[in-house]
Amino acid sequence: MSQPNPRPHATRKSLAVSAQSEEFFRRQKTSASDLPSPETFTLNVVRGILEVLAGSREVEQLSRWLSEEVYRTVAVRANLAARARSARGVVGPRTTHLIRSVHLFSPADHVVEATVTASTRVRTRAIALRLEGLDGRWRVTSLGVL
Repeated sequence: MSQPNPRPHATRKSLAVSAQSEEFFRRQKTSASDLPSPETFTLNVVRGILEVLAGSREVEQLSRWLSEEVYRTVAVRANLAARARSARGVVGPRTTHLIRSVHLFSPADHVVEATVTASTRVRTRAIALRLEGLDGRWRVTSLGVL
């Protein structure tokens, strides 16, 4: 036969403390007013992503600003692009991208959705990304590159 718990409130209290500490260590939303310009951040991070895909920058250099999922996506695409360049016999990084336009939309205080158009002499790309203010900095939490 099981013994009754002599201190049932202790279990509830430890669960409450556990929930509070879990909330404390979770990523904290940061207001856009407390962060640098989202347009400047968008320009810089898009340039970095395009340089990674072109093979002229290591994806690790962007890890601070990308969520884990976006980081993995960029790393996989960079590896595929490197293999494609190798198969075609292309040596060295491709030409630099010129940012043609940036459009920003903020559906919430700590969120910015951006679309960017960038081009080289032979190709134009559309990039869509979602920035979230987390832990005192912008982070890319969603990315689409066409």
